[in-house]
Amino acid sequence: MKRIACFLWAFLLLSACAPKMQEVEAPIEQPENFSSSGASEIQEEWWTSLNDPTLNQLIDTALVKNFELAGSWEQFQASIASVKVQRSFLFPDIQAEARTGISRPEPDFAGGENSQVGLSAAYEVDLWGRIRSGVEAEEFRAQASFYDYQAAAMTVSAETALNWYRLVAARKELELIEEQIETNQNILKLLRARYTSGQIRAVDILRQEQLLESTRNQKIFFETNVTLIENQLAVLLGTPPQNFTKIPEANFPELPALPQTGLPLELARRRPDLKRAYSLVLAADRDMAVAIRSKYPSISLNLSAQARSNDFNSLFQDWAYTLAGNIVGPIIYGGRLNADVGRTEAIKNQRLYEYGQTVLVAFREVEDALVRELKQKERISTLEKQLDLAVKTNKQLKLSFLNGLTDYLDVLIALGQEQQLQRDLINARQELIEFRISLYRALAGSFDTERETQIEDIEYLEE
Repeated sequence: MKRIACFLWAFLLLSACAPKMQEVEAPIEQPENFSSSGASEIQEEWWTSLNDPTLNQLIDTALVKNFELAGSWEQFQASIASVKVQRSFLFPDIQAEARTGISRPEPDFAGGENSQVGLSAAYEVDLWGRIRSGVEAEEFRAQASFYDYQAAAMTVSAETALNWYRLVAARKELELIEEQIETNQNILKLLRARYTSGQIRAVDILRQEQLLESTRNQKIFFETNVTLIENQLAVLLGTPPQNFTKIPEANFPELPALPQTGLPLELARRRPDLKRAYSLVLAADRDMAVAIRSKYPSISLNLSAQARSNDFNSLFQDWAYTLAGNIVGPIIYGGRLNADVGRTEAIKNQRLYEYGQTVLVAFREVEDALVRELKQKERISTLEKQLDLAVKTNKQLKLSFLNGLTDYLDVLIALGQEQQLQRDLINARQELIEFRISLYRALAGSFDTERETQIEDIEYLEE
């Protein structure tokens, strides 16, 4: 009884010393609210806020057919298998064995059958929770892999949206440049007609021809850009670029009201990349627990049963059983166990600082997207005023030129400025949409794809 009491006392003492799961917080100071916020609630499928049917179809296709996303899902499936492997150590290992043979020893070669069957089982008693901590570590890594998949889905959806509106902008710029080429050709015809009557100089024609060739060069650039963006979209959709079906023309969407930013720390419960970083911290914490508990004694049980006979018919009549228990306690390992504890503790601290850095970057992305959208709207307003003034200036200079009151160089400069402002305005509107997409990407949480319905363990992964 004294021995049993001592054993129970030692068990309770070591159990009390065993590391417990701790609450983990990002090592950053308490953040204040974001600089601005809207009134509309952000949707999980954030792209539907843009009310663009073509975009909805493109993203739906990308989420199903994108190969990088599919690869990320398979990585998550592998992590689930790793959890199941680790869980198997909580149960006994049972093996069966069967042997049979015939012996014919010299000199008379008389002998007989030699048959043997047996069962063996081995089980390690998880007194200190070392195996359970290993299971928990794998479960947290599986969670991290799942959140990694969700972050990849967010990236694919955002990249698809960005490339779609870049394609819309490139097509608009190409259409505009074709109109500008036609305008410049008409002006060149007018100049040549006036040159024959001696009203202008030859250098004015040369300058207009130079502007015309410059716009033709711009057309080549935009034609190339359209094709390259279409190729990029094809890859995102899991389609060979040469098989890509041309998407009908479209316009920029009207941006909805600014979404609610919420409290900064809500991002940690919403964004999959932050949840991934947090899960890796918890996995590292459980790895450290495994290293600490490896310093405690381990208890294992072994059970074996065998039947042996020279006659197969009587093989199962007699059995031999063996039950053994082993207690192994580490004494001298050259400091290896302590070093492993120090290693896992350092990794845990590393994951904690990485988590803090990920949170800070998330805050910065929200603030960057907010200020960029605000300033981009101001820039578009300024560009619209500049374009309006450029159009009016160009009309006045054309009238002055036709009346012989001004040199054509002034008209040429004003025309070039007007055409450049038209292109800048298209580019600015496309950038505004990009900044809104960046804001949605920074604020939005995870969303379900079709693959989440294929597994049964999704509930425990989202805890």
